Order: sequence, then C-alpha cells, then structure tokens
Amino acid sequence: MIDEYLVRCLNQSLKELAAEKGVDPAQLRDVALEVPKIETHGDFATNAAMVSARFFKEPPRKLAEQIISRMPDPEKLVDGIEIAGPGFINFFVKDKAWQNVLKTIVNMAEDYGRSNRGEGKRVQVEFVSANPTGPLHVGHGRGAAVGDVIARALEATGYDVSREYYINDAGRQMEILGHSIFLRYLQLFGREVDFPEDYYQGKYIEDIARELKDTKGDYYLGVEESQAINEMSMFGAGKILDEIRQDLEDFGIKYDCWFSERSLFEKSSVEKTITELQERGYVYENEGARWFRSSEFGDEKDRVVVRSNGALTYFASDLAYHKDKFERGFNMVIDVWGADHHGYVPRIKAGIKALGYDEKKLQIILVQLVNLLRAGQPVAMSTRKGEFVTLREVMDEVGKDAARYIFLTRRSDSHLDFDLELAKERSSDNPVYYVQYAHARICSMFRVAEKNGIEPDFSAGADLNLLELPQEKKIMKILAQFPSVVADCAMFLEPHRLPYYLDDLVSVFHSYYNKNRVISDNEPLMRARFYLVRSIQVVLKNALDILGVDAPEKM
Repeated sequence: MIDEYLVRCLNQSLKELAAEKGVDPAQLRDVALEVPKIETHGDFATNAAMVSARFFKEPPRKLAEQIISRMPDPEKLVDGIEIAGPGFINFFVKDKAWQNVLKTIVNMAEDYGRSNRGEGKRVQVEFVSANPTGPLHVGHGRGAAVGDVIARALEATGYDVSREYYINDAGRQMEILGHSIFLRYLQLFGREVDFPEDYYQGKYIEDIARELKDTKGDYYLGVEESQAINEMSMFGAGKILDEIRQDLEDFGIKYDCWFSERSLFEKSSVEKTITELQERGYVYENEGARWFRSSEFGDEKDRVVVRSNGALTYFASDLAYHKDKFERGFNMVIDVWGADHHGYVPRIKAGIKALGYDEKKLQIILVQLVNLLRAGQPVAMSTRKGEFVTLREVMDEVGKDAARYIFLTRRSDSHLDFDLELAKERSSDNPVYYVQYAHARICSMFRVAEKNGIEPDFSAGADLNLLELPQEKKIMKILAQFPSVVADCAMFLEPHRLPYYLDDLVSVFHSYYNKNRVISDNEPLMRARFYLVRSIQVVLKNALDILGVDAPEKM
C-alpha cells in the first residue's frame, strides 16, 4: 500500500542518515504517517524529522531536508515533497498511484485489507463471560460485539486467534441462583417464603422452577435443602448457559473454548497458584486471612486471596485462570471487561507480574455502559430486579446487523446511546442502513448493467485516467486507507475505527452517485467508473465482514 511504501522509504532514509552521522538506529522511533486534514498539505505527512531531531542534534527543518535528499522512490509514486511549519514533511502522491489502488482492490477482491502482520502469533480474546445466572442484557451485547470484532481484525491481520468464554460456575453467585430457584419452586407448591431482595428476581427464575416442578414433581420437597439448592443451581446454570450460547451464536459469535471456573477447583489450580505466589514471597498471612502483595506492583493496596473463614476469593480464581491462559502459550491475552471493573485492572496485572509473566502481554479493554433509548426517551433497566432489556429482545426488534454495528459506532470506553427506533429506520440517520444501502446500491447498478447487456470486463482493464473528478480522487484515497484502518483496529484494539471509516466512504459515495451517472453512452468513462464502484463494493463487503455484518445485495 502507498502509506506502507512511504514508511519503508522514510525508514531507509533515516537508517542511512543515522549510519552517516553515527546515530544509534535503536534510538529512532518507527516513522508514522497521517493523512492531513487540509488537502493542500498533501496526501500524507510525517513528523519524523521533529521526533528524531534531538538524536541527530539538528534543527528539525534541516533534518527534514536531509531525510528528503536521501529518500528513495523506486516506484516513482511521489509527485512532490515539501517541508512545512517546524519540520513536517508533506507528500503529494501521483494520480497514477491512486488509480493503481483500484486495480489492486479488484485483483485482490476479498483479500484486500488482509495482511500477515501478526505472523501467526497466538492471541486469546476472552469476552462477555457473563455469569450463568441470567440472560444476556444489552450491555453484554456491546461487549460481545467489541470482543468479536477485535478477534476478526486480528485474524484479518495474520494472528491465530482463539475466542474464549469464562463460565463463572462456582462461588456465591451460584448458591444464590440455586436458592432463588428453590424459593420459587416452593412458592409453586403454595409455600410462603421470604424472597430476599438481593436474589435473582427475573421471570426466568420462575420459568426454571416451573420446569423443575413439571419434570420432577414434588421430589425436591423431600430431600435435604442443601441438595435441592445444589442440584437446582447446576440445572439452572445449564439452562441459562444454553440460552447464552444460542443468543451469542445468533449474534454471529462462535467461541473456540468455553472455560469452566469450576474446573480450576477440580484441578486444585487455585490453591496451587496461591502456593506458588507464597513461595515467591508475594502471599502473607494477617488476621487469619492470606493476602497477595499487589501493592508492590502498583496496586493501591494488598488483596485478600483466602478469607479468614478459609473461603477463596474471586480474585484468587482469576489469578489461577490467567495463569492457565499464559501456560497455554498465547503470545497475547486480551480481556474485554465492563467499565465497572476498571479498579480490577491493576490487581490482575500485579498478579500476572508476580507469577513471572510479562504483564504487557495482557491487554484489558473496558467497555462502557449502553444507554438504551426509544425515540430519544430512556428505557429503564435494572439488573437483579430482572427489569433489564435482554440482548435477545434487542436482536428480535432491530436485527443482528443493526445491533452489532451500532454497538461499535463509539469508542468502547465511551458511553453509547442506542436508540431502538433509530436502529429500525431506513434512512441516512441509521448508520448501518446507510452503509448497507451503499453496497446494495452498487449491486443494483451491476444488475441494471447486466439487464442492458453491459458486461464490465475488469480483466481487460480500463482507462482510469478518466477518473478526474475531485470526488473520484477522494474515493480512491479513502479506499487506499482501508488496509491501514484494519491494521490499526488490530494494533490498537479499537474496532470503532471501521464504522468511522465506513461512514466517511459511504458519505462520499452516496454524494458522488447522486451527482454522476455510472452507466452512460460514454463507454470508456463508464468502464472506468465501473472499476471505481467495484472497488467500493469490495471494500464495503470486506469491512462489513470484519464487523460481522451482512452486505446485502438488495434492500
């Protein structure tokens, strides 16, 4: 791609210059290019001279001159280079280079945007991991979309990705689940019970209790309460987890691994992890409890791993779980958590470091809350009360595509307003409709051409010099950015970059389409424009594939 080519040329120039002047090349940062916001500032710009000036002990503008003088351009893509301001280097790319991007897109088709930057490195992405104590709500849906698209972007850039769901099927919340079902079960037999406010209140608990009554009758009235609660907990968690699996599959997500927290206890992994930390000098006893010295690694205070009553904490389980992840040999581990877990980040990173692993290989993405609206008015939600809107309800109302896309229209660490009515609109105000309609519009164009006996022959090429309009050149430049956008999504773990990119592309395309005819009597121009719209079609399809959103041919 053009930007990668320019980066290679700049790096080569800096390397040669460093050798001439005795500068250690290890000090130099990788060159970064950006697209200037003002078109007259060129097609690409870099601050490489300004960043490197202190190592060369040269004024930035003077260093910029030397970089340019040594910069190779074997493919002759650059039409001009200028130095601006305190030392920015601006590049003006030849029209021919942008035209060649269209040929690359048409030839590469579904492979355009993909790369091997990851070189097959193994990455695990763990996301959603909701407790099997209730159905997935709309907030889980946003985390699901974020995690899955991070995984898809990593796969598109050459990583070997494993998607994982951590099943919290041990501990206090499972006891509460079993007890909640048991109390509803007793109510079905006319028993008066005191149902605690902090127990699970949703109708789904009543449905599970009713199913047990229908299949088991009054069996649980005659057994020990602890046995009944334990069996109901296992049954209820299994039912809820089956629904979670189905919801996620219908949302376009398939996991490679469903990891049970219970298995950590069955293998004594939690106790072994605590023992290892104790042997390393990072666990101590105080007031009958065992504490992890997380404050030694930047956490605000030490954390309990074993309570004074002997009960293991959730943190202890999480340490064992993350140890297990790294023992499986992943080069990078990515956790997608709700933003309410932000305080948990320092302690889990402390644990990773104390266990001897590189905490930089653990990346944690925090996903903010979703404000659900209907025609601009808030939709009330409460968790344990059971008054929340489920992911299934959202999918049933607006569809998988709209839900996934809108979840990704903001940075994951920013609050998101999701308007159910807007998500169903067939207008430019609906972001997913706006993008899908662009793809369908192009598909319709090719159907019309075929109906009129016009068969665009992309193998024969076209005179792309005829694409002279400013909008045509702008589209070509946007299309050229796509591989870098995908790479940045993967590198920075920021899936929102793709919807932002698509919004730019389709807004220019719709404007161009409304002002210009593609099918016309001017055959050379028509063939050139077919090349352009085919390239747009390919990029739209490839981008939507990474987002897990369909690219419809008709709407």
